[in-house]
Amino acid sequence: MPIYEFVCEECSRRQSLLVLSGRECTIECKFCGSDRLKRLVSRVKVVMSEESRLERLADPSKWGDVNEEDPKSVAKMMKKMGSELGEDLGDEFHEMVDELESGKLPEEVNNDHD
Repeated sequence: MPIYEFVCEECSRRQSLLVLSGRECTIECKFCGSDRLKRLVSRVKVVMSEESRLERLADPSKWGDVNEEDPKSVAKMMKKMGSELGEDLGDEFHEMVDELESGKLPEEVNNDHD
C-alpha cells in the first residue's frame, strides 16, 4: 500500500496519505479540508528482509573496489556493510571506522588500545 505525499493548493501544507489501490476515494487536506491536493514526486523506500540484505552483502561485485591496504577504503566498506545491515553496530564499531577513516591501519589501532 503506497503512501503518497501531497501539497494542499489551498493552505500549502504538505502531508502524507495512505492511498489504497483499486479503490476510488476522495482525499482531503487534513488541515483545511480542501480537496485541492496535488500529488508530489517523492522518494521511495523499499523495506528489505534480513535475508535480502545479507544476500546483497554476499554479492562480490559490491566489494570489488575495496583496497585492503587502504584504511579509508576499508572504513568506507565497513560503513556500507553497517548500512546494509540496517542496525546500529555499537560504539566500538563506530570508533573503529572513525580511526580507519583517519588513516590508521588495524595494527596501529590495536596497539593504541593495548
